[in-house]
Amino acid sequence: MKINKLYVFLIALALVAPTVVYPVFLMKVLCFALFACAFNLLLGFVGLLSFGHAVFLGTGGYVTGYLMIETGISPELGVLAGTAAAAVIGAIYGKLAVKREGIYFAMVTLALAQLAFFFYLQAPFTGGEDGLQGVPRGALFGLIDLSDNSAMYYFVLAIFLFGFWLVHRTIHSPFGQILKAIRENEPRAVSLGYNVNDYKWAAFVISSALAGMAGSTKTLVFQLASLTDVHWHMSGEVVLMTLLGGMGTIFGPVVGAGVVVTIQNYMSGGELGNYIHIIMGVIFIVCVLAFRSGIVGEFQKLMKKNFG
Repeated sequence: MKINKLYVFLIALALVAPTVVYPVFLMKVLCFALFACAFNLLLGFVGLLSFGHAVFLGTGGYVTGYLMIETGISPELGVLAGTAAAAVIGAIYGKLAVKREGIYFAMVTLALAQLAFFFYLQAPFTGGEDGLQGVPRGALFGLIDLSDNSAMYYFVLAIFLFGFWLVHRTIHSPFGQILKAIRENEPRAVSLGYNVNDYKWAAFVISSALAGMAGSTKTLVFQLASLTDVHWHMSGEVVLMTLLGGMGTIFGPVVGAGVVVTIQNYMSGGELGNYIHIIMGVIFIVCVLAFRSGIVGEFQKLMKKNFG
């Protein structure tokens, strides 16, 4: 019951947030929060570290951007198309990667992501280094003009809430319990008769689809799809967001994404802008060494210790 009240409070807070904070900044946080939640499903609850998750973020963005520019489809269909494309790429990459474990899985995902990066660099429909610029936001269901930032914010919020709900439902389902069992003791899961690779693959596809949804939404918000979204730096950033917020927690990726985006937003325009990557690296090192459970994880430990 307490959790339900917490969710209601957070949703109410999100609904009124645009009256206090710049909507575009909030939309950026929500897009990266969804991306981090998708990644956390794979890392935090299955134990699979992907170094190439940016490919799904970028794929969703490119597909949505291209369709919005060339065909003028509605934004909801554009997001669905980007999500589906990322899911297809995830299904293919997942089949190749889940047969490997540990660092070998991570290296396979990185190699496949780099292949995709160079493909998008050369492909004619991506705009190369210039990217897809001037992507129209369109009208939601043909009725609501998304060029208005307030309307766009609530559309992004609805997408984020759906993605968050899907991750939450997946984690707390029988399927999610099996994923946790695989993370904790894979040989035991195999001995119980579960086809471990199939469960890993299904989780990989869900994670890829949600990452693509985040990329599609981000492209509509900023009206731009670029190589930045498929670069390995982006894959590193989502790892940082997840670890900083709290790997294997529900709200950790959201908090981590909020902290990272806030730091980047307020430091990139100042004198420290040239050192932003160094600063993020130091934060990552401190997090790994001193706060291994992340912000949310450490908070939960503190609450359990004092009030549990």
